This record gives sequence, C-alpha cells and structure tokens, in this order.
Amino acid sequence: MIFDKDTAKKTAEVLLQINAIKLSPQEPFTWASGWKSPIYCDNRIVLSFPTIRNYIRETMGKYIEKEYGKPDVIAGVATGAIGIGMLVAEYLGLPFIYVRPDAKGHGRKNQIEGFVESGQNVVVVEDLISTGKSSLNAVKALKEANINVKGMVAIFTYGFEIAEVNFKEENIRLNTLSNYESLLEEALETNYISEKELKTLSEWNTNPSEWTGI
Repeated sequence: MIFDKDTAKKTAEVLLQINAIKLSPQEPFTWASGWKSPIYCDNRIVLSFPTIRNYIRETMGKYIEKEYGKPDVIAGVATGAIGIGMLVAEYLGLPFIYVRPDAKGHGRKNQIEGFVESGQNVVVVEDLISTGKSSLNAVKALKEANINVKGMVAIFTYGFEIAEVNFKEENIRLNTLSNYESLLEEALETNYISEKELKTLSEWNTNPSEWTGI
C-alpha cells in the first residue's frame, strides 16, 4: 500500500514534527464516530508549512506519474484533500476538481466541482484513510459521472482491515505516502513514545472500534 519504506518513514517524521499527527495513549482522543483513539491525525496542518507541503506535493506528484501514468485530471476529496490535491495538480500541470460528500442542495447542485469530461482518467487525492467510506463515496460519484478512476493516493492510512476490504470490494487501487506501522517505528526510534506506549498503540490498531483506553 505504501510506495516505499523510505518515503513512509520520512513522511511519518515530518507529520510528527509539525504535530499533524499526535499520539496520546495516556489521554485518548474521541473521534466523531465515538471511537476512543490514542492517535489524532489532521493533515490539513501540512498546508501551513511551506517546506513540508512542498515535500508532500512533489513526492505525491512524482509517484502518481510513475505508478499511474499522467492522468487527465487530479481530484481532491472535500474538504481535507482540496488543498493538497490542488498543489499536486499544479505540480503536474493538470486540471483540478474536487468531490463533495453530497450534491449541493442549491445552485447547480453539483457534487463534483470543476470541469471534467466523461471518459477522462482521474487519480483521486486524499489526506487520510480511516475506514475508506468517505473516500470511496467520492470514487462512486466520479464513476457515476462516467469518469475513469485510475486509483487513489493518500498522505496517510491507519491501515485498518476494514479499509482494505472496502477498497478491494470496489476494485480501487490505494497507495499512501505513509502508514500506521511506519509511524510507530519512527515514533519509537525518536523516543516520541515508549515501548509500553507502543504496545498500547498496536493493540488499538487491531480493534479500534472496541478499544476503550489504557
């Protein structure tokens, strides 16, 4: 799923550096879903750090061209991946569109914003993959508009089994710059977490919906 180990390690390093990812096994976060979690990821923070956003933009852009071939259009998933997706499109010199969770209830009632033609090839950009449900909702909208989705590229994935199942069922290829395993390795190496905290963080990842904390 990750493009390569070195990129995954470097990406984890910069995300921890700017606190885009926070690990707090002692005081877990509560997600919107109600899940208790020892990790919180907000990759939109990347946009506020020019050097790091350029690293993400260029790395993602190069891998898209290498692994998928140059598509006709880059699509971002609203709202978290609009900024990153637009930067990647600019780097590749390509048109950009974004996909809303649902069609607007007024005006032109678009779900897909921007210009894209039926039959064009699109690579979808995401900031974060959890269960994959919202990401694949965007893919569904594109397919319904007769757009050829070549795959999806994201900054980070939690690596949940449910996400792998969901992407496999929809026959959508997913690649990420980094993942949960690489994050924990980097965090341990840099003493961001202890061996005890590593055990807690690993346990959460195997069954996040049932995890209740330390």
